[in-house]
Amino acid sequence: MSRSTPTHRLTQTETLFVSPQDICHLVRSQGMAATLQGMAAYIHQDFLRWQSFDKAPRVASHSSDGVIELMPIADASTYTFKYVNGHPKNTARGLSTVMAFGVLADVSTGEPLLISELTLCTALRTAATSAVAARALARPDSRVMALIGNGAQGEFQALAFHHLVDIEEIRLYDIDPLATAKLMHNLQDNPHAPGLRLIACSSIAEAVRGADIVTTITADKTNATIISADMLEPGMHLNGVGGDCPGKTEMHADVLRAAKVFVEFEPQTRIEGDLQQMPPDFCVTELWQVLSGQKIGREGRSQVTLFDSVGFALEDFSALRYVHDQARTLGLGAPIALIPQLADPKDLYQMLRPAGLKAVNTRCLSWTRPSGPLAARPSRAKAAAPNVPAHLWTA
Repeated sequence: MSRSTPTHRLTQTETLFVSPQDICHLVRSQGMAATLQGMAAYIHQDFLRWQSFDKAPRVASHSSDGVIELMPIADASTYTFKYVNGHPKNTARGLSTVMAFGVLADVSTGEPLLISELTLCTALRTAATSAVAARALARPDSRVMALIGNGAQGEFQALAFHHLVDIEEIRLYDIDPLATAKLMHNLQDNPHAPGLRLIACSSIAEAVRGADIVTTITADKTNATIISADMLEPGMHLNGVGGDCPGKTEMHADVLRAAKVFVEFEPQTRIEGDLQQMPPDFCVTELWQVLSGQKIGREGRSQVTLFDSVGFALEDFSALRYVHDQARTLGLGAPIALIPQLADPKDLYQMLRPAGLKAVNTRCLSWTRPSGPLAARPSRAKAAAPNVPAHLWTA
């Protein structure tokens, strides 16, 4: 497709489709740092509008192999949802653990304006959200991060913390040494990560020791103890990303007891995050309250903070807004006829009308109510709904 025009000219019922290749072109056009900064800015802006959104925990369908989720959210003008899965065994089948797409629609009409890939964008928005939280909660002079879990999202977390939080050194650990080797291969001598030092470690304890920030982003659907309380150091910030569904945790409960805990949307995190281990009255603070200045984040250099991140629909709303804006600016994507284009919107059957059958214009139709005994006899439908106002039964 041509990308020479700055904007798309969509017909009234056409939807813009943005593919993974379009997202790659977007990142290459703007640069990785600018893309992460742009997405982080949209996320921050939308968190500041927290009260404007109609919010709900995501709808999840769990199986023994993984989970499939729908994540809807809306403000007064825009509705979005994301379809996303999490299947840790998928890589053995040649599939991604996480696959996603999303829709952005006009609230005033319900018209779908955008359908976009969100597999790449989920990794970008998750990393950007982690950075937004760390800028608010970690010590400002944090320069060393431990990254536990070096799978598909590892590079994105590393790049976001490097570009947005000024992390200079990342200590890597994964139970699969090939995952760590993959991450190091992707980021060493990479213009996306100038000056970033990467160190492969032989254990979690080695990676965490002396780190200012610890990010955990593991995939196994189990109640794991990736970080225990004896690993904590004064002033450490924990970015817990992998505990994101019932029965899947990364932090020992004592870690939460020792830290000041921050979440995205408390009703969802209590079900899905590391917070699921704690009693209902365990105190947490929602991130939007810190970003808006309504509540204090870190209360001192020695305090341990934990962002118990499960991923919330607001972040996908921001990502879809960002993609929609950038796609129109850069001329990315392609229009698709997702919704039928009707000459008469009251006549859906027109698309299936047999050839040769004359078209009908409902605006020109008229109908006269029959007179005589038949007219006095109410229809079955009207008799079944006697409380329907009379004018609704009039042709």
